[in-house]
Amino acid sequence: MKKTFAQLIQDDKPVLVDFYATWCGPCQALAPTLETLAKEYGDALRVIKIDVDKNPAAAAQYQVRGVPALLLFKQGRLLWRQAGALPLPALRQSVDAALKG
Repeated sequence: MKKTFAQLIQDDKPVLVDFYATWCGPCQALAPTLETLAKEYGDALRVIKIDVDKNPAAAAQYQVRGVPALLLFKQGRLLWRQAGALPLPALRQSVDAALKG
């Protein structure tokens, strides 16, 4: 059974959501960084991608105005958000800081 976006972000495990678009160059450039981050965190973090063109309601709900936009959730609570791509060290540092809260 496929989980809804709302169900995914309610998880106990932190969820990093990448709001992206297929036509967005910076989004494409960010993809390998997110893959590396997902591998580094393993089971401690779930990384999901949301295509804003296919899921406008989710993008609107979180006021995503531009892509890429990264939002970090834990148990449905927004811990951190970032508009624009980040290099891996900065992304890792931001996620770690948000999770330590």
